Amino acid sequence: MIRGYRHLLRLSLTLAMLLGLSACALFQARDPVTISVIGIDPLPGQDLELRMAVKIRVQNPNETPIDYNGIALNLEVNGQPLAAGVSDQSGSIGRFAESVLVVPVSITAFSVLRQAVGLSQVQSLDGMPYVVRGKLAGGVFGTRRFSDSGRLNLPQPASAPW
Repeated sequence: MIRGYRHLLRLSLTLAMLLGLSACALFQARDPVTISVIGIDPLPGQDLELRMAVKIRVQNPNETPIDYNGIALNLEVNGQPLAAGVSDQSGSIGRFAESVLVVPVSITAFSVLRQAVGLSQVQSLDGMPYVVRGKLAGGVFGTRRFSDSGRLNLPQPASAPW
């Protein structure tokens, strides 16, 4: 009787070790995705709400593709929340590949007011810091969070040739 329990215990431990090793292969370290904001286009708004389509380039520096089934995005300017948006689009970004995704975002009148108050002490928007945070939803273990930050670089007016 005791011998049967020992055999069952050894078999259970062996199976647990094999499952643990296979789980380690599933959770291999992945490099973070690289996100760049490449464009912002206006969309039709409603009442006091502004809408924009934010275009982001997502680069996958990993050996495995990234499958996603939703995107969430938050945009801060000058340390204050400005816009937020979600999209239920789905797709895949291949291994060592990139893709351009478009996420519609909303800017509320309150956000615009908060930005206006914060900008009242600033001479120009040029050089203003921004942060984009978001996630590519991919299930319980496949969700990839990302962020990008920088400074607004607005084009300068051309100087007169004379």
